[in-house]
Amino acid sequence: MTEAITPAPVALRAPAHRVSPRAVGYWRTSALLGDLVLVAAAVLAYALVPERPWWATVLLVLLVVGVVVHVVAMPTIRYRVHRWEVSELAIHTLSGWIGRETRIAPISRVQTVDSRQGALMRLFGLASLTVTTASAAGPITIDCLDADTARRLVAQLTEVTAASEGDAT
Repeated sequence: MTEAITPAPVALRAPAHRVSPRAVGYWRTSALLGDLVLVAAAVLAYALVPERPWWATVLLVLLVVGVVVHVVAMPTIRYRVHRWEVSELAIHTLSGWIGRETRIAPISRVQTVDSRQGALMRLFGLASLTVTTASAAGPITIDCLDADTARRLVAQLTEVTAASEGDAT
């Protein structure tokens, strides 16, 4: 009788590279701008109601506290978590701030490489890279890279995928 040999589990290490340190300021500014709209709408609604119930004040205070926590904590946590790595074999990312997402895509599955740089990202000297693969999980995005790093990475991925055997399907 032969026994099945179970391979030892392989520990997956975190990707090697962090995003740009300027990502913290970008995420903080982006969160602040978005959250200010929400708080302004809530304060306006609060001010327009003539006889406010007690719980409306509690909700407004909770909203403001939530916004402060979001703007202060989220960017720092995201920066500590977000990592990326590109090798000749695969693209590996780790992202999130409350939940965590790890994505690994073989280079042979890469279909397109796109970079994006909105106005606010340009102000911070950042760019995001989106790698579309032949995967039902969707594209892999590396947010908040230094703009020069993003350009070099696009060139590197173009070179590596061109040399890769496979049809990316």
